[in-house]
Amino acid sequence: MHVLIAGLLLFAAVAVRLGLWQLHRLSERRAANAVAAAARAAPELDLAVRAGATTAQRRVRATGVYDRAHEQVLRGRTLQEVPGVSLVTPLRAPELGDTAVLVERGFVPAPDAATLRPDSGAFDEPGTHTVHGVALPITARDDGGQPLEHAGLTTWRRLDLAALRARLPYPILDVYILQAPDSALPRIPRRREPPALDDEGPHQSYAIQWFALATMAVVFAGIFWRKNR
Repeated sequence: MHVLIAGLLLFAAVAVRLGLWQLHRLSERRAANAVAAAARAAPELDLAVRAGATTAQRRVRATGVYDRAHEQVLRGRTLQEVPGVSLVTPLRAPELGDTAVLVERGFVPAPDAATLRPDSGAFDEPGTHTVHGVALPITARDDGGQPLEHAGLTTWRRLDLAALRARLPYPILDVYILQAPDSALPRIPRRREPPALDDEGPHQSYAIQWFALATMAVVFAGIFWRKNR
């Protein structure tokens, strides 16, 4: 009986520690979202004259020509329960020199959410374009973005900075532009709004669950202790 009580109290201590950790994660998330919200509220920044300014989460614009020959396909996307892919196309802006900025132009339906061929020409946007949107960071990941080759086409689960810099024939910025919706743009690819800044996420609910489990463990330990007496 003493071993059971000790085990319950140990579980309660661990559960409380995990609950506090989730609250710490919640605090970090809220702080990061506050920074992102302030960045999105700032005036639009021209990437050509950013002069080293931090651009992540900023509303930005860039003017140039799309390089569809080096377009990347992000697989496994859905929009209103329709499977598809997202097209990410380098934009060659003269003001950026030999450096390109990637533009997520939007969602394209695909039955298996993977095998759309971007070289079909169906989604060409020739000429010079001024792209408006939100700059989001491209990070380096341990999985390299999970590239998958099928039928001669490489698709990605997500963007990976190191993998893209090794693959593309020119330098790229460490942010990409999530192009904003605009009625003047083609209907497909379907442009999407940036993800909402959710202050809560799952952390608060997880913390409540851990504290509830800790309370139950202490209650049961008390019951067993009384019975043992």
